[in-house]
Amino acid sequence: AWCTLRKGSTAFLQVSGYLDDCTCDVETIDRFNNYRLFPRLQKLLESDYFRYYKVNLKRPCPFWNDISQCGRRDCAVKPCQSDEVPDGIKSASYKYSEVANNLIEECEQAERLGAVDESLSEETQKAVLQWTKHDDSSDSFCEADDIQSPDAEYVDLLLNPERYTGYKGPDAWKIWNVIYEENCFKPQTIKRPLNPLASGQGKNEENTFYSWLEGLCVEKRAFYRLISGLHASINVHLSARYLLQETWLEKKWGHNITEFQQRFDGILTEGEGPRRLKNLYFIYLIELRALSKVVPFFERPDFQLFTGNKVQDAENKMLLLEILHEIKSFPLHFDENSFFAGDKKEANKLKEDFRLHFRNISRIMDCVGCFKCRLWGKLQIQGLGTALKILFSEKLIANMPESGPSYEFHLTRQEIVSLFNAFGRISTSVKELENFRNLLQNIH
Repeated sequence: AWCTLRKGSTAFLQVSGYLDDCTCDVETIDRFNNYRLFPRLQKLLESDYFRYYKVNLKRPCPFWNDISQCGRRDCAVKPCQSDEVPDGIKSASYKYSEVANNLIEECEQAERLGAVDESLSEETQKAVLQWTKHDDSSDSFCEADDIQSPDAEYVDLLLNPERYTGYKGPDAWKIWNVIYEENCFKPQTIKRPLNPLASGQGKNEENTFYSWLEGLCVEKRAFYRLISGLHASINVHLSARYLLQETWLEKKWGHNITEFQQRFDGILTEGEGPRRLKNLYFIYLIELRALSKVVPFFERPDFQLFTGNKVQDAENKMLLLEILHEIKSFPLHFDENSFFAGDKKEANKLKEDFRLHFRNISRIMDCVGCFKCRLWGKLQIQGLGTALKILFSEKLIANMPESGPSYEFHLTRQEIVSLFNAFGRISTSVKELENFRNLLQNIH
Protein backbone atom coordinates (compact mmCIF):
# COMPACT_ATOMS: atom_id res chain seq x y z
CA ALA A 1 0.00 0.00 0.00
CA TRP A 2 1.27 3.45 -0.86
CA CYS A 3 0.90 6.98 0.39
CA THR A 4 1.16 9.36 -2.56
CA LEU A 5 2.16 13.00 -2.30
CA ARG A 6 0.23 14.65 -5.09
CA LYS A 7 1.61 17.40 -7.29
CA GLY A 8 0.56 20.91 -6.39
CA SER A 9 0.63 24.10 -8.39
CA THR A 10 3.78 25.41 -6.72
CA ALA A 11 7.35 24.22 -6.89
CA PHE A 12 7.62 23.02 -3.31
CA LEU A 13 4.68 20.65 -3.75
CA GLN A 14 5.99 19.07 -6.93
CA VAL A 15 6.64 15.83 -5.07
CA SER A 16 6.82 12.45 -6.67
CA GLY A 17 7.36 9.02 -5.21
CA TYR A 18 5.84 7.02 -2.44
CA LEU A 19 5.94 6.68 1.30
CA ASP A 20 6.26 3.06 2.34
CA ASP A 21 4.00 1.13 4.69
CA CYS A 22 0.84 3.23 4.71
CA THR A 23 -2.44 3.49 2.86
CA CYS A 24 -3.06 7.19 2.48
CA ASP A 25 -2.78 10.23 0.28
CA VAL A 26 -1.79 13.67 1.48
CA GLU A 27 -5.13 15.26 0.57
CA THR A 28 -6.89 12.95 3.02
CA ILE A 29 -4.42 13.85 5.79
CA ASP A 30 -4.73 17.57 5.03
CA ARG A 31 -8.55 17.53 5.18
CA PHE A 32 -8.60 15.44 8.34
CA ASN A 33 -5.94 17.47 10.15
CA ASN A 34 -6.71 21.01 9.05
CA TYR A 35 -10.48 21.00 9.43
CA ARG A 36 -11.43 18.24 11.86
CA LEU A 37 -8.50 17.85 14.25
CA PHE A 38 -6.30 20.96 14.36
CA PRO A 39 -8.83 23.48 15.87
CA ARG A 40 -9.86 21.18 18.74
CA LEU A 41 -6.29 20.07 19.42
CA GLN A 42 -5.17 23.70 19.74
CA LYS A 43 -7.97 24.38 22.24
CA LEU A 44 -6.86 21.40 24.34
CA LEU A 45 -3.20 22.48 24.30
CA GLU A 46 -4.16 25.93 25.60
CA SER A 47 -5.62 24.38 28.78
CA ASP A 48 -3.68 24.51 32.04
CA TYR A 49 -2.92 20.77 32.10
CA PHE A 50 -1.09 20.89 28.76
CA ARG A 51 0.44 24.36 28.75
CA TYR A 52 2.73 23.85 31.78
CA TYR A 53 5.73 21.60 31.14
CA LYS A 54 8.43 20.89 33.71
CA VAL A 55 11.91 20.83 32.22
CA ASN A 56 15.54 21.06 33.29
CA LEU A 57 17.32 23.36 30.84
CA LYS A 58 20.52 23.43 32.90
CA ARG A 59 21.68 19.86 32.37
CA PRO A 60 25.23 19.84 30.96
CA CYS A 61 25.94 18.54 27.48
CA PRO A 62 27.20 14.96 27.94
CA PHE A 63 29.12 14.82 24.64
CA TRP A 64 31.31 17.91 24.34
CA ASN A 65 32.43 20.85 26.45
CA ASP A 66 32.70 23.69 23.97
CA ILE A 67 28.95 24.42 24.02
CA SER A 68 28.30 28.04 23.06
CA GLN A 69 25.18 29.74 24.42
CA CYS A 70 22.90 31.77 22.18
CA GLY A 71 23.04 35.34 23.49
CA ARG A 72 19.96 36.58 21.63
CA ARG A 73 16.93 37.60 23.64
CA ASP A 74 14.72 35.37 21.50
CA CYS A 75 16.71 32.32 22.64
CA ALA A 76 15.77 32.88 26.29
CA VAL A 77 13.09 30.93 28.14
CA LYS A 78 11.05 32.60 30.88
CA PRO A 79 10.20 30.00 33.55
CA CYS A 80 7.03 30.28 35.63
CA GLN A 81 6.92 31.82 39.06
CA SER A 82 5.69 29.37 41.68
CA ASP A 83 2.30 31.09 42.06
CA GLU A 84 1.64 30.95 38.29
CA VAL A 85 1.34 27.16 38.13
CA PRO A 86 -1.96 25.60 39.31
CA ASP A 87 -1.59 23.92 42.70
CA GLY A 88 -3.01 20.66 41.36
CA ILE A 89 -0.18 20.38 38.85
CA LYS A 90 2.55 21.31 41.32
CA SER A 91 1.36 18.93 44.01
CA ALA A 92 0.65 16.04 41.68
CA SER A 93 3.23 15.21 39.10
CA TYR A 94 1.30 12.71 37.05
CA LYS A 95 -0.83 10.06 38.70
CA TYR A 96 -4.58 9.45 38.75
CA SER A 97 -7.15 11.15 40.99
CA GLU A 98 -6.70 13.93 43.53
CA VAL A 99 -6.62 11.41 46.37
CA ALA A 100 -4.18 9.13 44.57
CA ASN A 101 -2.03 12.08 43.56
CA ASN A 102 -1.67 13.32 47.11
CA LEU A 103 -1.03 9.81 48.40
CA ILE A 104 1.60 9.03 45.78
CA GLU A 105 3.35 12.33 46.35
CA GLU A 106 3.68 11.42 50.05
CA CYS A 107 4.98 8.01 49.04
CA GLU A 108 7.52 9.45 46.64
CA GLN A 109 8.78 11.84 49.30
CA ALA A 110 9.12 8.95 51.73
CA GLU A 111 10.92 6.88 49.17
CA ARG A 112 13.39 9.68 48.43
CA LEU A 113 14.18 9.78 52.14
CA GLY A 114 15.15 6.14 52.02
CA ALA A 115 12.30 3.67 51.88
CA VAL A 116 8.58 3.20 51.47
CA ASP A 117 6.70 4.38 54.57
CA GLU A 118 5.83 1.20 56.46
CA SER A 119 2.73 2.81 57.96
CA LEU A 120 1.12 2.65 54.52
CA SER A 121 -1.03 -0.35 53.69
CA GLU A 122 0.62 -3.31 52.03
CA GLU A 123 -1.39 -2.67 48.85
CA THR A 124 -0.24 0.97 48.69
CA GLN A 125 3.40 0.02 49.31
CA LYS A 126 3.16 -2.43 46.43
CA ALA A 127 1.63 0.26 44.20
CA VAL A 128 4.43 2.71 44.96
CA LEU A 129 7.11 0.13 44.22
CA GLN A 130 5.35 -0.92 41.01
CA TRP A 131 5.10 2.69 39.83
CA THR A 132 8.73 3.33 40.67
CA LYS A 133 9.72 0.16 38.87
CA HIS A 134 7.72 1.26 35.84
CA ASP A 135 9.06 4.80 35.82
CA ASP A 136 12.60 3.44 35.86
CA SER A 137 11.85 0.67 33.37
CA SER A 138 13.79 -0.07 30.23
CA ASP A 139 10.72 0.55 28.05
CA SER A 140 11.46 4.27 27.87
CA PHE A 141 12.73 5.64 24.58
CA CYS A 142 13.96 8.87 26.20
CA GLU A 143 16.28 9.80 28.99
CA ALA A 144 13.79 11.90 30.90
CA ASP A 145 14.67 14.89 33.02
CA ASP A 146 14.72 14.41 36.78
CA ILE A 147 11.74 16.67 37.45
CA GLN A 148 12.50 16.57 41.19
CA SER A 149 15.81 18.33 40.55
CA PRO A 150 16.13 21.88 41.93
CA ASP A 151 17.10 22.92 38.38
CA ALA A 152 13.81 21.67 36.90
CA GLU A 153 11.29 24.47 36.39
CA TYR A 154 7.79 24.81 35.00
CA VAL A 155 7.55 26.61 31.68
CA ASP A 156 4.37 28.05 30.18
CA LEU A 157 4.55 26.80 26.59
CA LEU A 158 2.09 29.44 25.40
CA LEU A 159 4.38 32.22 26.63
CA ASN A 160 7.49 30.57 25.14
CA PRO A 161 6.34 29.62 21.63
CA GLU A 162 8.50 27.76 19.18
CA ARG A 163 9.63 30.22 16.50
CA TYR A 164 12.68 31.64 14.75
CA THR A 165 15.31 32.70 17.30
CA GLY A 166 18.36 33.42 15.14
CA TYR A 167 20.06 30.22 16.36
CA LYS A 168 21.59 28.85 13.17
CA GLY A 169 24.88 28.17 11.40
CA PRO A 170 27.61 25.76 12.57
CA ASP A 171 26.33 25.44 16.17
CA ALA A 172 22.87 24.34 15.05
CA TRP A 173 24.24 22.21 12.19
CA LYS A 174 26.50 20.40 14.63
CA ILE A 175 23.49 19.17 16.65
CA TRP A 176 21.65 17.81 13.62
CA ASN A 177 24.87 16.40 12.18
CA VAL A 178 25.53 14.34 15.31
CA ILE A 179 21.92 13.12 15.28
CA TYR A 180 22.03 12.03 11.64
CA GLU A 181 25.63 10.84 11.39
CA GLU A 182 25.92 8.94 14.66
CA ASN A 183 22.36 7.94 15.58
CA CYS A 184 20.53 6.99 12.38
CA PHE A 185 22.36 3.69 11.76
CA LYS A 186 24.35 5.43 9.02
CA PRO A 187 27.95 4.52 8.20
CA GLN A 188 30.43 7.41 7.95
CA THR A 189 31.16 6.57 4.31
CA ILE A 190 27.59 7.37 3.24
CA LYS A 191 27.13 11.14 2.90
CA ARG A 192 23.76 12.75 3.61
CA PRO A 193 22.49 15.01 0.78
CA LEU A 194 22.89 18.78 1.31
CA ASN A 195 24.78 18.31 4.56
CA PRO A 196 26.12 21.84 5.24
CA LEU A 197 29.14 20.43 7.10
CA ALA A 198 30.23 18.23 4.18
CA SER A 199 31.90 19.79 1.16
CA GLY A 200 31.84 18.91 -2.51
CA GLN A 201 28.65 16.89 -2.54
CA GLY A 202 27.06 16.07 -5.86
CA LYS A 203 24.37 13.92 -7.38
CA ASN A 204 26.44 10.79 -6.87
CA GLU A 205 26.37 11.24 -3.07
CA GLU A 206 22.59 11.66 -3.14
CA ASN A 207 22.13 8.49 -5.20
CA THR A 208 24.47 6.58 -2.88
CA PHE A 209 22.57 7.79 0.20
CA TYR A 210 19.13 6.81 -1.05
CA SER A 211 20.23 3.45 -2.43
CA TRP A 212 21.73 2.81 1.03
CA LEU A 213 18.50 3.96 2.73
CA GLU A 214 16.29 1.74 0.57
CA GLY A 215 18.57 -1.19 1.38
CA LEU A 216 17.89 -0.88 5.10
CA CYS A 217 15.29 -2.93 6.96
CA VAL A 218 11.95 -1.16 7.40
CA GLU A 219 12.64 -0.26 11.05
CA LYS A 220 15.97 1.49 10.41
CA ARG A 221 14.54 3.26 7.40
CA ALA A 222 11.59 4.41 9.53
CA PHE A 223 14.00 5.68 12.20
CA TYR A 224 15.72 7.96 9.68
CA ARG A 225 12.38 9.17 8.31
CA LEU A 226 11.10 10.00 11.79
CA ILE A 227 14.16 12.17 12.53
CA SER A 228 13.99 13.79 9.09
CA GLY A 229 10.25 14.41 9.57
CA LEU A 230 10.84 16.04 12.95
CA HIS A 231 13.61 18.19 11.43
CA ALA A 232 11.26 19.23 8.61
CA SER A 233 8.49 20.08 11.06
CA ILE A 234 10.77 22.30 13.13
CA ASN A 235 11.91 24.10 9.95
CA VAL A 236 8.27 24.69 8.97
CA HIS A 237 7.61 26.29 12.37
CA LEU A 238 10.67 28.54 12.09
CA SER A 239 9.61 29.65 8.60
CA ALA A 240 6.00 30.28 9.69
CA ARG A 241 6.90 32.28 12.84
CA TYR A 242 9.85 34.22 11.50
CA LEU A 243 11.01 37.59 12.84
CA LEU A 244 10.02 39.75 9.87
CA GLN A 245 10.49 43.16 11.42
CA GLU A 246 11.86 44.55 14.68
CA THR A 247 11.55 48.10 15.96
CA TRP A 248 12.06 49.55 19.43
CA LEU A 249 8.28 49.42 19.86
CA GLU A 250 7.43 45.92 18.67
CA LYS A 251 8.42 42.74 16.86
CA LYS A 252 6.48 41.44 13.90
CA TRP A 253 6.40 37.64 13.42
CA GLY A 254 4.98 35.90 10.37
CA HIS A 255 5.46 33.70 7.32
CA ASN A 256 8.83 34.01 5.59
CA ILE A 257 8.19 32.59 2.13
CA THR A 258 11.84 32.89 1.03
CA GLU A 259 13.06 30.96 4.08
CA PHE A 260 10.45 28.28 3.45
CA GLN A 261 11.40 27.91 -0.21
CA GLN A 262 15.12 27.64 0.61
CA ARG A 263 14.33 24.66 2.84
CA PHE A 264 11.62 22.89 0.83
CA ASP A 265 11.40 24.07 -2.79
CA GLY A 266 12.07 21.12 -5.10
CA ILE A 267 14.32 23.09 -7.45
CA LEU A 268 16.25 25.08 -4.83
CA THR A 269 16.97 21.94 -2.77
CA GLU A 270 17.74 19.69 -5.76
CA GLY A 271 14.74 17.49 -4.94
CA GLU A 272 15.63 17.11 -1.25
CA GLY A 273 12.88 19.45 0.08
CA PRO A 274 9.97 17.33 -1.17
CA ARG A 275 11.55 14.24 0.44
CA ARG A 276 11.64 16.14 3.74
CA LEU A 277 7.94 16.94 3.41
CA LYS A 278 7.13 13.28 2.77
CA ASN A 279 8.93 12.46 6.02
CA LEU A 280 6.87 15.13 7.81
CA TYR A 281 3.70 13.29 6.78
CA PHE A 282 5.32 10.02 7.84
CA ILE A 283 5.93 11.22 11.41
CA TYR A 284 2.38 12.62 11.46
CA LEU A 285 1.01 9.16 10.72
CA ILE A 286 3.24 7.48 13.31
CA GLU A 287 2.18 9.84 16.12
CA LEU A 288 -1.46 9.72 14.98
CA ARG A 289 -1.35 5.92 15.15
CA ALA A 290 0.10 6.00 18.67
CA LEU A 291 -2.71 8.28 19.87
CA SER A 292 -5.31 5.91 18.38
CA LYS A 293 -3.68 3.00 20.24
CA VAL A 294 -3.58 4.65 23.66
CA VAL A 295 -7.30 5.54 23.88
CA PRO A 296 -8.08 2.84 26.53
CA PHE A 297 -5.56 4.42 28.94
CA PHE A 298 -7.42 7.74 28.89
CA GLU A 299 -10.92 6.22 28.80
CA ARG A 300 -10.60 4.69 32.27
CA PRO A 301 -12.84 6.44 34.84
CA ASP A 302 -9.91 6.81 37.27
CA PHE A 303 -7.90 8.90 34.83
CA GLN A 304 -8.33 12.66 34.95
CA LEU A 305 -6.40 15.67 33.68
CA PHE A 306 -5.94 16.84 37.24
CA THR A 307 -5.19 20.53 37.84
CA GLY A 308 -7.42 21.12 40.87
CA ASN A 309 -10.22 22.83 38.93
CA LYS A 310 -12.85 20.07 38.83
CA VAL A 311 -15.12 21.69 36.23
CA GLN A 312 -12.32 22.47 33.80
CA ASP A 313 -10.68 19.09 34.41
CA ALA A 314 -13.92 17.28 33.50
CA GLU A 315 -14.46 19.46 30.40
CA ASN A 316 -10.88 18.91 29.23
CA LYS A 317 -11.14 15.14 29.65
CA MET A 318 -14.30 15.21 27.49
CA LEU A 319 -12.45 17.28 24.85
CA LEU A 320 -9.46 14.92 25.05
CA LEU A 321 -11.66 11.86 24.47
CA GLU A 322 -13.48 13.61 21.58
CA ILE A 323 -10.11 14.25 19.92
CA LEU A 324 -8.91 10.67 20.54
CA HIS A 325 -12.10 9.15 19.13
CA GLU A 326 -11.81 11.44 16.10
CA ILE A 327 -8.23 10.17 15.64
CA LYS A 328 -9.39 6.58 16.04
CA SER A 329 -11.91 7.13 13.22
CA PHE A 330 -9.17 8.12 10.74
CA PRO A 331 -9.65 5.59 7.93
CA LEU A 332 -6.05 5.21 6.71
CA HIS A 333 -3.93 4.54 9.78
CA PHE A 334 -0.30 3.48 9.54
CA ASP A 335 0.13 -0.28 10.02
CA GLU A 336 2.96 -0.83 12.47
CA ASN A 337 2.64 -4.63 12.47
CA SER A 338 5.54 -4.90 10.04
CA PHE A 339 7.87 -3.48 12.70
CA PHE A 340 10.04 -5.99 14.59
CA ALA A 341 8.05 -8.85 13.09
CA GLY A 342 10.88 -11.21 12.08
CA ASP A 343 12.89 -13.71 14.10
CA LYS A 344 12.09 -13.02 17.76
CA LYS A 345 15.69 -12.84 18.94
CA GLU A 346 16.75 -10.57 16.06
CA ALA A 347 13.60 -8.46 16.46
CA ASN A 348 14.31 -7.89 20.17
CA LYS A 349 17.92 -6.93 19.42
CA LEU A 350 16.76 -4.50 16.73
CA LYS A 351 14.13 -2.99 19.03
CA GLU A 352 16.77 -2.46 21.73
CA ASP A 353 19.13 -0.80 19.21
CA PHE A 354 16.25 1.38 18.08
CA ARG A 355 15.49 2.41 21.67
CA LEU A 356 19.14 3.11 22.58
CA HIS A 357 19.71 5.25 19.48
CA PHE A 358 16.61 7.25 20.33
CA ARG A 359 17.63 7.67 23.98
CA ASN A 360 20.97 9.02 22.77
CA ILE A 361 19.18 11.64 20.67
CA SER A 362 17.22 12.71 23.76
CA ARG A 363 20.57 13.30 25.54
CA ILE A 364 21.87 15.38 22.60
CA MET A 365 19.09 17.90 23.27
CA ASP A 366 21.06 19.05 26.32
CA CYS A 367 23.76 20.28 23.91
CA VAL A 368 21.50 22.76 22.09
CA GLY A 369 22.87 26.25 22.72
CA CYS A 370 19.54 28.11 22.33
CA PHE A 371 17.39 27.51 25.42
CA LYS A 372 14.08 27.97 23.59
CA CYS A 373 15.23 25.51 20.92
CA ARG A 374 16.39 23.16 23.69
CA LEU A 375 12.99 23.39 25.41
CA TRP A 376 11.03 22.50 22.28
CA GLY A 377 13.61 19.94 21.16
CA LYS A 378 13.41 18.10 24.48
CA LEU A 379 9.61 18.23 24.48
CA GLN A 380 9.23 16.97 20.90
CA ILE A 381 11.80 14.19 21.32
CA GLN A 382 10.08 13.06 24.53
CA GLY A 383 6.71 13.20 22.75
CA LEU A 384 7.96 11.09 19.85
CA GLY A 385 9.62 8.68 22.29
CA THR A 386 6.31 8.35 24.15
CA ALA A 387 4.54 7.61 20.85
CA LEU A 388 7.07 4.82 20.13
CA LYS A 389 6.62 3.45 23.65
CA ILE A 390 2.85 3.27 23.03
CA LEU A 391 3.23 1.51 19.67
CA PHE A 392 5.44 -1.14 21.27
CA SER A 393 3.08 -1.64 24.26
CA GLU A 394 -0.09 -2.79 22.49
CA LYS A 395 -0.50 -5.98 24.56
CA LEU A 396 0.16 -4.13 27.83
CA ILE A 397 -2.47 -1.52 26.94
CA ALA A 398 -4.99 -4.25 26.04
CA ASN A 399 -4.45 -5.91 29.45
CA MET A 400 -4.96 -2.77 31.54
CA PRO A 401 -7.57 -3.02 34.32
CA GLU A 402 -10.68 -0.89 33.77
CA SER A 403 -10.24 0.81 37.13
CA GLY A 404 -7.44 1.37 39.59
CA PRO A 405 -3.75 1.79 38.82
CA SER A 406 -2.23 0.25 35.71
CA TYR A 407 1.08 -1.29 36.72
CA GLU A 408 2.19 -2.72 33.38
CA PHE A 409 1.49 0.31 31.20
CA HIS A 410 1.56 3.83 32.54
CA LEU A 411 2.16 7.35 31.26
CA THR A 412 3.49 10.08 33.52
CA ARG A 413 2.14 13.62 33.27
CA GLN A 414 5.42 14.59 31.57
CA GLU A 415 4.86 11.94 28.91
CA ILE A 416 1.22 12.93 28.40
CA VAL A 417 2.01 16.65 28.06
CA SER A 418 4.92 16.00 25.68
CA LEU A 419 2.95 13.44 23.62
CA PHE A 420 0.10 15.83 22.84
CA ASN A 421 2.24 18.94 22.45
CA ALA A 422 4.64 17.10 20.12
CA PHE A 423 1.74 15.94 17.98
CA GLY A 424 0.36 19.48 18.17
CA ARG A 425 3.60 20.72 16.59
CA ILE A 426 3.39 18.18 13.75
CA SER A 427 -0.30 19.00 13.26
CA THR A 428 0.58 22.71 13.12
CA SER A 429 3.23 21.98 10.47
CA VAL A 430 0.68 20.22 8.25
CA LYS A 431 -1.69 23.19 8.68
CA GLU A 432 1.13 25.64 7.87
CA LEU A 433 1.86 23.80 4.61
CA GLU A 434 -1.63 24.81 3.49
CA ASN A 435 -0.91 28.42 4.51
CA PHE A 436 2.36 28.47 2.56
CA ARG A 437 0.64 26.84 -0.41
CA ASN A 438 -1.92 29.67 -0.48
CA LEU A 439 0.77 32.35 -0.07
CA LEU A 440 2.83 30.88 -2.92
CA GLN A 441 -0.20 30.67 -5.19
CA ASN A 442 -0.89 34.37 -4.60
CA ILE A 443 2.69 35.18 -5.63
CA HIS A 444 2.47 33.11 -8.78
